[in-house]
Amino acid sequence: MSELWSDLLTCLDLTADPANSDDPAAPVVYEGRNQDLPYHRVFGGQILGQLVRAAELTCPSKTIKSLHVLFAREGKTSEPMRYEVSRQHEGRSFATLSAVARQGDSVSASATIAMHAAEDGPDLQSVAPVGAVLGEEHRISGMDLIPWDTRSTVDLNSSEVGEPEFELWMRTPEVKPDLASALVSYATDLTLIGTALRPVEGFNQTGNGTVFLSAVTSHNIWFHRPFRTDEWLLLRQHSPLVAHGRCFGRGDILTEEGTLVASFAQEALLRLPQPEKA
Repeated sequence: MSELWSDLLTCLDLTADPANSDDPAAPVVYEGRNQDLPYHRVFGGQILGQLVRAAELTCPSKTIKSLHVLFAREGKTSEPMRYEVSRQHEGRSFATLSAVARQGDSVSASATIAMHAAEDGPDLQSVAPVGAVLGEEHRISGMDLIPWDTRSTVDLNSSEVGEPEFELWMRTPEVKPDLASALVSYATDLTLIGTALRPVEGFNQTGNGTVFLSAVTSHNIWFHRPFRTDEWLLLRQHSPLVAHGRCFGRGDILTEEGTLVASFAQEALLRLPQPEKA
């Protein structure tokens, strides 16, 4: 088990504030430590995963249906992240929560989260079939923030021009199923900007902060079916738009058998250097 994997699991183990009230109308507060990263900024995927865990702890009788997050400012790894969760509504079938990720007086992110109690009903889908899991020769070694097995035929660290599409097979070490939604949320935050940059000649995702500026501004995830992350999952995504200093991307998460288990979308700031005028 890698140090980064152990560190991530520790970050997803939130601590409830001892001052939390039993009153269901009162906000519930949790605290989570941050990943130990060399660039001293909190990775947005960590906040997504911790928001999922905060919602699940607040409404343990339901599963997360969707997560809608606005990122306000970057967090500092030197200070723990506090999550203030309020119940807007909780009924027999659905619950709606609002949450704020905060460091001191600074808000790093705010979220609306929908929860749902499992129900029976029709089970249909319409998605393109998945191919076979890629072999060991396609293992990715340069995806630093993902501490598990990842495989793809596309290198997002390459500046070679291509279509704004990306497919990634991934499988975590064995882990409790109740962490699946948080771990997938974490993974969906990493590669959409790199996917958007694929058609842009001379750029790739490694240039952020040096040759261009990017930052996620909003992220949305919908959970459709139960799944495990220690079984193969396919992250299939594309970016249809780069415009006005922003990029947009969306994707699906599918099992090895082709079952659609989650979908996601993201908008990000993307400021590329402008060509000099003649």
